[in-house]
Formats: sequence, C-alpha cells, structure tokens
Amino acid sequence: MSCGKIFINAILAGIFIGIAGTVCMAVPDPVTGALLFGFGLLTIVSYGFKLYTGAIGYLAVQGRNTPRYLAELAVIWCGNWLGTFLVAQGVRHSRSFPAFGARIARVCAAKAADSWSSWLILSFFCGILMYTAVEGFKRKEELPGVVRMTLVFLCVAVFILSGFEHCVANMYYFSAGNAWTWNTFAAIAVMTLGNSLGGMLLPLAGHVKRS
Repeated sequence: MSCGKIFINAILAGIFIGIAGTVCMAVPDPVTGALLFGFGLLTIVSYGFKLYTGAIGYLAVQGRNTPRYLAELAVIWCGNWLGTFLVAQGVRHSRSFPAFGARIARVCAAKAADSWSSWLILSFFCGILMYTAVEGFKRKEELPGVVRMTLVFLCVAVFILSGFEHCVANMYYFSAGNAWTWNTFAAIAVMTLGNSLGGMLLPLAGHVKRS
C-alpha cells in the first residue's frame, strides 16, 4: 500500500475513533459508553483502516522490513491525529457539544494532571488489549465471527472502564476539549510509547515461545 493510501486510511481510522469518543462522552452511563466505543474499533478492523494502536504490535515481527514499517507507523500516527482533530472540530461547532462539552473538559483535566509514570502504565495495558482485539479479529479460520466481534467490544470496554490510556482516543479528547498544551503533547508522546510497548508484548512473547 502506498504512503498516500496509508495516510488516507489512517485519517479514516482517526475519524471513527473520534466518532466513538463522541458517543462515549455523550452517553451518561459509563458502561454503555464503553461498549458503544467498540463500534469505532470494529469498523476500523472490518474495513481495514489504519490505527496506530492496532498496527504497532506487528513491529515486533517485521524483521528486515522494520525501517519501512516504522515509516508507515509514523504516517499512521499522523493520519490518526488528523482524523480525530477533524471530528473534534466538527463536534465543537455543532449543537450537540454543549450537552457533553463539560464532561470532556473534566476528562481532559484529569488526564493532564496525571503523572508520567501513570500515563505510561495505563497506556501499556491499553496496548495489550488493542493488540489482543485486532489480532483476535484477524483469526478468521480459528475463531467464529461472533467471538471475534465480541472480543473487539470487550477489549475496548475493559480498557475504557479500567481507565487505561489510548493515545489516539486522547488525541480526540484533547482536541474536542481544546486542551492542547505542552503538557498534553507530552502526555500523548508518553501514551504512544506505552501503547507501543504494550502492543508488542504478546507478539514478542509468541516469538520467544516459538524459538
């Protein structure tokens, strides 16, 4: 896939994460919101869009293609950010935003006030869950369709209800909450690292097990 196509598919993934983040904030009940967020990831894996947290885990098994894959990941990350930003700006200028804008502001404030170590730990566990969801959905020959879909929704719900940090989802929240500062940029950088380390844990463990 060309760089341009990867970027477009990454933007589309960011858009669906933004939509998922919107409904998660708009629904008062946290469990319902967490389950509905799964719609975003299910759409992404079903259509083959490019999401950083779904792609980073496979860096561990790229071998000689590592430099090229790293470049693709950078393109995906940027595309995801742009997609979430577009949704956030659209939502901010709609009549729907006042209903849950205050909630997004509180969420952004809580995330920004957290420590670097907490960002890293919470994003690490989220990375594990995102790889589990994406890899599980790919196993068409091993798992029935209903199991693969359920896995996607459960992994997303678990990461949200546990308070784990997803760098792309937070790109949306910080954009929707107009909360970008040097501190929140740093938070996204640390969360990206944590998601990356967590996402590579299971592939690396599998490689060690096979060797």
